[in-house]
Amino acid sequence: MSLRLRPGHHAAALLIAALLAAPAARADAPLFIVEPSQMPFDLGPGAPANQPARAANLPTAAGNSSGAPGNSSTTHANAPDNPANGPDGGRAIWAGDEVVGYYTRNGGTLNLFSRSGRRVAYRPRGGHTRSLFSPAGRWCGTVADSASGVAFGLTRTCAQALLD
Repeated sequence: MSLRLRPGHHAAALLIAALLAAPAARADAPLFIVEPSQMPFDLGPGAPANQPARAANLPTAAGNSSGAPGNSSTTHANAPDNPANGPDGGRAIWAGDEVVGYYTRNGGTLNLFSRSGRRVAYRPRGGHTRSLFSPAGRWCGTVADSASGVAFGLTRTCAQALLD
């Protein structure tokens, strides 16, 4: 699935399009592509709470580190062979009708993994941001939470990392 941003489109419109285009029966977490410069200020990397350099967002901050056991795919809850992380497990990330990864939660930190179990992004615990960051600390996108689940708006670079 390829969603392209056009001038004048807003992140909310893209989210709706992604949710409508995703297969309803199994689209636990649809993936859509975002362009940071087209994001509303409060969802983009320019907002103070979303800046990668903010102490609570750093990959070295407590709870964000790839080295923390709860953020590693070696933990059963985060492992790619855990049925909960598979296509029918309720935590799959979908691009169209293809599973491209899965997500887990650990003590408030939201982790995104590739299908092979490589950690691609995280949302820091604490509720101060909806942004996602790469393990290297780059701004990666945003999380849309709703009553029916979550959707992930990722930059092309971070979305590609799910496939690598």
